[in-house]
Amino acid sequence: MAATRSLEALGLSGDPMAAPLSYPGALPGEDGVLVDGCYLPLRHAPARQVGSWLVEIGDTPVELDVLLEKEGRPITGDRFPVVSVGSNAAPAQLHGKFVREGVRPLVPLVNARVFGMAAGVSAHVSRAGYIPGTGVLLSGGVVSLFVAWLDADELQVIDASEPNYYRVLLDGSIYPVVLPSGERLGACSLYVSKWGCLVGRDGNPRPLASQNELLAALLAESRSLRQIFGGTPESFVERAAADASKREEAQHIFRREGWVRPQPELEQLRERPVAEQTYATSGSYCT
Repeated sequence: MAATRSLEALGLSGDPMAAPLSYPGALPGEDGVLVDGCYLPLRHAPARQVGSWLVEIGDTPVELDVLLEKEGRPITGDRFPVVSVGSNAAPAQLHGKFVREGVRPLVPLVNARVFGMAAGVSAHVSRAGYIPGTGVLLSGGVVSLFVAWLDADELQVIDASEPNYYRVLLDGSIYPVVLPSGERLGACSLYVSKWGCLVGRDGNPRPLASQNELLAALLAESRSLRQIFGGTPESFVERAAADASKREEAQHIFRREGWVRPQPELEQLRERPVAEQTYATSGSYCT
């Protein structure tokens, strides 16, 4: 792959595990395919399913499914589309997860409109010290999120990396996921926090924001958090990453402050094991 398309050259090499305040990491500005340590542009074809979109490789664009077959990997119709909230939309974070488990990264990423949902904040603190995102229900909501097409091996890696989440299956007739080409997915996966989502004083889900902005707001609202983690986002992530008991205490504080909302409507959509699942697009298109 051309060096100019490397994650580093494109400014996409940020890793929230190493730099917690950078969460959710560097997100791409366009649809593409993560291949090893590169990110190749993926151009949609109007009213065409994603497998026939064109991947720009040098001067010779190739259809996505052709590329996947050439690389000996499952085509899009045999993959699992996953709505990615937070760092699972960051190519560097995905690359790190796969490489550490010995799986070669080859992942299409497409920015889609997701209806009835929003990008919210989980009611827990990660081992790296940041507070991660989660999908949340939002009646009448629509949000732009990347959809990652994962094969079974890649999906199992992501499952293992998300012990604080359930993977749920969204019915496309209830929660439409619409691609730039107009293609509407028949079903799509989503990771939902086991701990619920954080809400504001008004009871509405807190939107996923930069980690600096989120932590500054939470610290300003809670004297208990300031006593344990100090008064700055920098001190929060440093102390949280160093001490599991402090991370647990943060979750207790979230509940005492009345900031936590469970999401049983999503939790009941938990998926079956990967080997038992099949996915397909609906074949319908939106105007």
